[in-house]
Amino acid sequence: MPSRPPSTSQSSPKPTNIPLPVDDQPEAGPSNASSLRSKKSILSVATSRKGKEKALSDDHEEVETDEEESSDQDEDDEEGDSSDAAEESGVFSRTKEIPTKRVNGNAEIDINQPSGESDEEDDEMDDDEEDEDDEGDDEEPALKYSRLKGRIPEILTKDSASTIAVSPRVIALGTHNGMVHVLTYEGAKVNSFRPHAASVTCLKMDEENDFVATASVEGRVVIHSLTSTESYAFDYKRPMRAIALEPGFAKKNTRAFVCGGMAGNLIMQEKGWLGYKEQIIHSGEGPIWAIEWRGNLIAWANDLGVKIYDTTTSQRIGYIDRGAHAPRAELFKCSLQWKDDHTLVIGWADHIKIVRIRNRAKSQTTAGLPPLTVEMTAIYQVDCMISGLAQFNSSYVVLAYIAPDTYENEATDNPIEQRRKAANRPELRLIEKGEEINADSLSLTNYHMYGCNDYSLIKSQRENEDIFFVISPSDVILVRPRDEIDHIDWLIERERFSEALESAEELRKNHGNALDVKSIGLKYMNHLLAKGDFEQTASLAPKVLGQDSEAWEKWIYTFVQHQQLPVIIPHIPTKDPQLGKPVYEMVFGHLLVNDRCALLKTITSWPTDIYDMNTVMGAVQGELEATKDDSILLECLAELHLINRQPAKALPYFLRLRRPHVFDLIREHNLFTAVQDQALLLVQFDQEREINKEEGKGDKSKHGAAIELLVDHTHSIPIDRVVYQLEEKPEYLYMYLDALFDKDPQYCLPYSDRMVELYAAYDLDRLMPFLRASNFYDLEKAYEICKERDLVTEMVFLLGRMGNNKKALMLIIERLGDVQRAIDFAKEQSDEDLWEDLLTYSETRPSFIRALLEHVGAEINPIRLISRIKNGLEIPGLKEGVVRVLMGMNLQVSLLEGCQHILNGDCSNLATELQAAQVGSTRCSSTSTCALCHLPLFQPSTKYINQDLVLIYLCQHLIHAACSLPEDVELPQRQGNVSLSYLLSNNTKNGNTNGQNWKARALGGKLSYAAAVRVRVGKCPVCDKGGRTNKIG
Repeated sequence: MPSRPPSTSQSSPKPTNIPLPVDDQPEAGPSNASSLRSKKSILSVATSRKGKEKALSDDHEEVETDEEESSDQDEDDEEGDSSDAAEESGVFSRTKEIPTKRVNGNAEIDINQPSGESDEEDDEMDDDEEDEDDEGDDEEPALKYSRLKGRIPEILTKDSASTIAVSPRVIALGTHNGMVHVLTYEGAKVNSFRPHAASVTCLKMDEENDFVATASVEGRVVIHSLTSTESYAFDYKRPMRAIALEPGFAKKNTRAFVCGGMAGNLIMQEKGWLGYKEQIIHSGEGPIWAIEWRGNLIAWANDLGVKIYDTTTSQRIGYIDRGAHAPRAELFKCSLQWKDDHTLVIGWADHIKIVRIRNRAKSQTTAGLPPLTVEMTAIYQVDCMISGLAQFNSSYVVLAYIAPDTYENEATDNPIEQRRKAANRPELRLIEKGEEINADSLSLTNYHMYGCNDYSLIKSQRENEDIFFVISPSDVILVRPRDEIDHIDWLIERERFSEALESAEELRKNHGNALDVKSIGLKYMNHLLAKGDFEQTASLAPKVLGQDSEAWEKWIYTFVQHQQLPVIIPHIPTKDPQLGKPVYEMVFGHLLVNDRCALLKTITSWPTDIYDMNTVMGAVQGELEATKDDSILLECLAELHLINRQPAKALPYFLRLRRPHVFDLIREHNLFTAVQDQALLLVQFDQEREINKEEGKGDKSKHGAAIELLVDHTHSIPIDRVVYQLEEKPEYLYMYLDALFDKDPQYCLPYSDRMVELYAAYDLDRLMPFLRASNFYDLEKAYEICKERDLVTEMVFLLGRMGNNKKALMLIIERLGDVQRAIDFAKEQSDEDLWEDLLTYSETRPSFIRALLEHVGAEINPIRLISRIKNGLEIPGLKEGVVRVLMGMNLQVSLLEGCQHILNGDCSNLATELQAAQVGSTRCSSTSTCALCHLPLFQPSTKYINQDLVLIYLCQHLIHAACSLPEDVELPQRQGNVSLSYLLSNNTKNGNTNGQNWKARALGGKLSYAAAVRVRVGKCPVCDKGGRTNKIG
């Protein structure tokens, strides 16, 4: 097997100080500002750390500097020298130290901590590191890793990998034995060949997956076609380190490529008519370590730094130096990555540099300078050595090599201390905008044996696919971004099941059943159960268990075993899925003993077809008998009867419980016959409960729901049975009879006398309307009741009804002293003797005379009243009363005269209208039409012999007689033509004696016919519709 690359522990000589040509002076670079970390800290960092990487230069800041000789200096002087170099070059350098951390459980020591710090501060630092360690464990990685399968294990068992290249379709793996294996992305073998006898140091493929270019330590460069026999080989006699094919290599006839190696020459080979032509682009600055060709730009790295060459103008446009205190070039490989046609990313040692290629100003191109210039946009310093670099979206993927620590005494003769320390695990880090956002330690085979240059990182060339390959001599690792399923798996590993379940449901919503959500939910439930969080476990069950009835029953019995059945009861399904009846009956049995309130709620909410109704009712009934009328059990049993469609059996329980909805229950299920003997209980219950007095509407519910119920259903609840039961409570009886009277007074006829007594006791306002409205009570009894309670108004009314008007009038005058009431009473009775008694009583009472004068009307003649006034009787206000009487009489006379005047005027107008209508005439012709049917009034005589009868009304409307007749009335038969009959009669032959009266007879017949028609047709139908009343003419 050919020898491996030199170990990173070896020392290297100082680079030769080679003078630069005038046009090759440094045009852009990071300046001589170096990291504040010492070389010792570079070589002593530990594995798996996370932190922000520090940018050492401002974005878009172009830096120009003179190249200086790199020399070995003492570690104590590095910091000062780098600061001086930065000051001389005028470059602003950020000098913040990057602290070391504890990540993933691997301890690190901060080498910048002074040795004299107290133990207390050390303890605080350890605590901070432990906290950071915990935070690192809780942060999800961004990438996932897997070893490439297929033929890779077989290949690496016999050989070791040295380099790798990719194309859009295949990958090529170079080995230390000089072999090249072409494989698919899945690891299947496509082709294998051995272009070299020693280690393959560099390997490139063209975009068309056709050519594979290799360079080897044996000094040969080979370009091999995978699809044809075309092949080229070049022997440069010195180890070759890098090669690059021109873009579009397979499509161009030039077959150009660039290569370089330990000889220090950057060689371009270009095919012409006579074969390949060799051109040395650059030389004299040490070995060529890396080459990348993009578009018309070639970037290469040598001992001094990175240079860029423009193939269009055949000029070097600038270079980026490595820095004054950078480690030797051969110790840590250089990674060049073209981000786009104008941006180059350089990863070398512990720095990442971003270089931008820009067009030079026109004023500068005239001076002979290249048209392009380079500009440093950013520099990042990391706490590791860079083994590989690739672009990932807006971030960079860095394959980090953590150099092992060295012994303090390097000049020791102790062979144990002289032995090289084992290497640390390499890490794959994501860096975005100068900050490290992810770091993963890679578990590679025999990692402790390899150095920085033994690892490689390359990105897949497939479109829309972010895949990276990490190789070591013994492994090929496939790196992919973590997807949603990986995120869910990571959450499950961290026992963050709630987030995992939410993410899985979202994934299923977007992509279907791509993941077993139920298994995640079951893991979550088991996790919560183990923690004792039964509430959350039960709330999660409907979402996870779904319609799996067996799983539901299993988990319910699990809760029973943990004595936590009440927790899951609210979540037990009753439909979709429906569980076995024993499960539901077990729940009822538990609630009956432990939680009766929950039992009642469950009875009302669960359907009846999921359990045995008789079993549950029997259990509740037995418990009720043992507990002696427990209110909750009473309601449970009532609800069970109600659910079982036995409302009549449920009613007694609701009445005992005094439930307000009992009246609705009676109406809904027509239970009136069941309560006809419980009228008093219903009314008592209704009056005892606190209700909103404004709940009812109108008079029907003014006495409560029970009275309304009894009154509305008298056909099912007999009145006499209700009255009999309510006799014990007269107030309830009053409310019932009053509501019954409002509904239909006929129902109360047998109880009229009782109602008088009840109204007098409980509702005086309703007594008088009842006395007036009813004629079926005993007047004597009613009078006695009113007399006992001294109800004068009612007594007056009753005396009037009994015919004792005089006594009634005396009560009004003597007890009430109300003259107006006395007058109204006299008017109601229409009794002349009563008026006489009133006048006689008032003769000696001036106040009555004055009142009578004020209220005198048509019933009493004022002269009759005034004539009874005795001489000398002083009546206050007599004058005003007499004046009012005279004014009233005068007003009556004026009204009569006005009415007479109006009447005379109306009669005159109507007489004039009648006379005008009677003496007027109406013009008609053969074109006149009927006012109703709008047909011609007269038909031509040649066609119609018998013309229709036409009526002419005084309103001058012309109408067919048939149109004005009602449907059930017919016209009388018309007489014949009298003149024609006379002429045809035989009597004309005799003398003139018999024919002298024919004209009189003809006129009389016409008048009779007209009278008969007038009776039948009535008023003018046209005017009748408009409100007028004209008759026929």
